[in-house]
Amino acid sequence: MSSINRFIALVLLTLSFFAVNAAEDEKELEFPASFKNKVKSIPEEKLEILKSPLPTMLLGTMERFYSAMEDKTPSEIEAYLDGMIEVVEASKFNPETDMATIPLNTESPLFNSWKVERPQSLNPKREPGPIHLSRYMNNFGTGINTFAGAPVAIYPEDLIAGKVDVAIVGAPLDMGSYYRGQKFGPQAMRTGYYMGGVDMNTMINPSDILSIVDYGDIAIDNMSTEISVHHVRERVKEIAETGAIPFIVGGDHSLEYPDIAGLADVHGKGSFGVVHFDSHYDAGKNRPHWITHGQPVYRAVKEGHVNPENFIQVGLRGSWPGPEGFEWMRNNGMRYHTMAEVEKKGWKSVMETALAEAREGGKKLFISFDVDVLDPAFVPGTGTPVPGGLTMREAIPIVRALCSENEMVGFEIVELDPLLDPTYRSALNANFIMHACLTGVAMRHEGITEGDYLSELTTEHMQPEAGIKGRKEGLREQVNLDHAKPQK
Repeated sequence: MSSINRFIALVLLTLSFFAVNAAEDEKELEFPASFKNKVKSIPEEKLEILKSPLPTMLLGTMERFYSAMEDKTPSEIEAYLDGMIEVVEASKFNPETDMATIPLNTESPLFNSWKVERPQSLNPKREPGPIHLSRYMNNFGTGINTFAGAPVAIYPEDLIAGKVDVAIVGAPLDMGSYYRGQKFGPQAMRTGYYMGGVDMNTMINPSDILSIVDYGDIAIDNMSTEISVHHVRERVKEIAETGAIPFIVGGDHSLEYPDIAGLADVHGKGSFGVVHFDSHYDAGKNRPHWITHGQPVYRAVKEGHVNPENFIQVGLRGSWPGPEGFEWMRNNGMRYHTMAEVEKKGWKSVMETALAEAREGGKKLFISFDVDVLDPAFVPGTGTPVPGGLTMREAIPIVRALCSENEMVGFEIVELDPLLDPTYRSALNANFIMHACLTGVAMRHEGITEGDYLSELTTEHMQPEAGIKGRKEGLREQVNLDHAKPQK
């Protein structure tokens, strides 16, 4: 986090502190004797700033603050307090100079042009259903690239007619972060070499079992996150209403809010749990904007779309949140599993706990997978990488298990920024994470609900018995010395 961002976070945390504690914190400040003598002449209202986190965020601890004040005169201490107060006051909304809302030109004939649908009367008539975009039976690299090499669906009628199980939709929104590149995530995941296929661990091919489609990209107003998330919510709801499971490819993590809200519009508020894979907890609040990629969790909980008791965080690490974030999660009954816990207990133990928590109460499940939960060695193409993350060998099994053990209402993969990765590694690994969930959904469709299920065919070579049996049954390959010679 840059020094500017640290300062912004410092101010926001201080303002949040005052908003919460102004009315209820009446206790007297306790100062060291030497400091107390120096501040006798300073008004009590100025000393109130010392109740905030600002002194410790500036100097580390209150002990260091008092130490720094030892050589200062009372007037210098008062000037220091005035500086902190000035920062807090200048950061607040000023109705005389600030806009409470951003005005839009509602007279513009193009106001909603970014999301206007093409009337079906302008298209050739066709029967509803998924559309294959290749002239060849083998679609690998021979047609127009789609998610998982799937056919395309455009309208809800296509999803219904095709009895679609999973609709993968792009949401190229990246204005909720201060990086600009996550909007190319859907494009990168479509154009990567990966096109779906069999999962060797389970010998399940999702495309053979499920009806999967590429539902195109959701329209985004690239001038406004606030406007765009409403339309994202509408599209997610539209998919879910047909009975298909929405798989949303982002885009930044602002999408978690409209994705959860859109699903709650269909399934009901509090009707499903969420497993949130991320290096950050994304439950920030009291920001100038109601939605950014650091606030979707708070807003989803605050508006009642998901119960905090059914919200599980996995993979947290780095410099955010501090103690206040973890206290907020504890106070709201939220489960969390940090990489510090992994270091303490081991990945196997943490994974088993998270899987058991996800099954509690038998609720349906939504997975939010931020690719920065993975170590940057696996996904360098993300805006906020944090070292010490999950490996692909850890992430794939837990995602596959979650999607097989639980009835899924949706899945999202976000924060892939291909502009930050000159290789195809980040998009490749993002696709394999999504494929792990598709595999889990297909396993459940086939009645396999054991998350640790592995195919005997790929885990046991059964030798020498299998080879002996194959020889006896005439299944052994026959040697032909002329195998590769031209035929006459």
